[in-house]
Amino acid sequence: MFAMSALWLFGSRAEAERINQEGRILGPLPAVTNVILFNTTNADAVVSVLQIFPVTNPWNEDISRRPLLPNSDAMIAQINADVGSSNRKLKLFQEMNYVLVPDDQLLVSNKFVAYPDESDLNGGKSPYGLYPTPTNLPIEEWPTGTGSQTLLQWQTNDNGDDRHSIIVQPGKGLIFETWNALRVGTNWQAANGAIFNLNTNGLRPDGLTSGDAAGFPMFPALVRYDECERGVVEHACRLVVVRSRKAHIYPARHDAGSVAASQTNYPAMGQRLRLKASFVIPTNWTKEEKALLLGLKKYGAMVSDNSSSFFSISITPDDRWPANAFSHISGAGLGITNFEVIQTTGPNEGPRSPGAPTADAGADQTVPVFQAAHLQGFVGYSNLPPLIQWRQYAGPGTVTFGDATQTNTTANFSVPGVYTLELSADDGVHAVAYDAVQITVGDGIQLAITRAGTNVNFTWTGGAPPYVLQRTDALPAGLWSSVVTTAVQSATVPITNTGAFFRVLGL
Repeated sequence: MFAMSALWLFGSRAEAERINQEGRILGPLPAVTNVILFNTTNADAVVSVLQIFPVTNPWNEDISRRPLLPNSDAMIAQINADVGSSNRKLKLFQEMNYVLVPDDQLLVSNKFVAYPDESDLNGGKSPYGLYPTPTNLPIEEWPTGTGSQTLLQWQTNDNGDDRHSIIVQPGKGLIFETWNALRVGTNWQAANGAIFNLNTNGLRPDGLTSGDAAGFPMFPALVRYDECERGVVEHACRLVVVRSRKAHIYPARHDAGSVAASQTNYPAMGQRLRLKASFVIPTNWTKEEKALLLGLKKYGAMVSDNSSSFFSISITPDDRWPANAFSHISGAGLGITNFEVIQTTGPNEGPRSPGAPTADAGADQTVPVFQAAHLQGFVGYSNLPPLIQWRQYAGPGTVTFGDATQTNTTANFSVPGVYTLELSADDGVHAVAYDAVQITVGDGIQLAITRAGTNVNFTWTGGAPPYVLQRTDALPAGLWSSVVTTAVQSATVPITNTGAFFRVLGL
């Protein structure tokens, strides 16, 4: 009697994946070696894998379970009243663009004609800052809102609009933002300059403005083409209201309200609104609208600036947007009363408080398709026990878990291939902890056995060398002993026990 072959190989632990707040594995960040404009597939390839602030950052905070402010209804009513009867719905403005630049982009002098003392100079001497400004710097509203003007014409057109500019240096993890940007000959000027580090939760000094009145960065709040195509906006949005009170709350650093701080039914800068969970997203709305609304339910929007008459968020202009991308929101509309105001967290609260859970999905493995992988994950915590969940992240077939809510469990695979499994730990307070493991599922070694006189011939398919032919004299096997180690898919051994069992191990 001769046994079927078996394959079981544990691999080494791969380098930890970069996993964002959605549980999306980001992959390696492409090197930016030239200037890349926002409305291109090259820009998508970079920003789609760029971690835009840590997962614990307020812009990345899941606020879907946050309680409401006691005066949420009154604040929504006030916001609704301020916009006027003709504007009582969410406005979507395709306005705010950006540019990606390499680490060695030439630093250019920018004169800050207003708020130089509230500007980041980056080694310049006030009122001049040194920014990596490319010659093709896009200015807010270009190209969708600038008519027939070329980029150069728009750069030099002092039309009195906000004229924000956003420069992203992914390799260094830096954002350079200005407003009222203007090209004057070969030089640049702006009203203010602010620099943000994408790798930290650091804020501007309290009381300092930025491109937004709240002292916020703008880039992490923009609704981009690449994320809508993936199916969800993965961060809070930039919200503009008509009137705010003279106050700011975390993470805002500045205020520019016209109403006394004591008038608490008016929003402060940094106030966070959320699309109500009860709002049913119509099935016939576009995938872009669904992506945006899912994001507004999970991450919400933060009051960032004031306007003349709108309740609005900023969308990156892109000629790849379908003509009807946001037609339902722009048409029938999404009323202000579909939103609510939540209690915000502080610098040491919620996802930023101590005691966040950790997750380790264990070592990568290789198994044959007919054999279960034994998952050995680990979850650490110091506060509430988190909810544990295994899920299939990628792979050619389906995965069946023994118990997907336990760190140590089994996984069976329907077809061979490479699978990525993700372990998450969610304590309902902190950012969800994620880790992933890769399971390579092989066809398994298929063994054929023939007798030739006093010998037995073994041939097999599958696996990779080196191969080890092993035998045992009893099943369940107490001990397998190695008979032959070979680089080819065949072996011949003499018959010593007609009741022996054999197996072949290979990579």
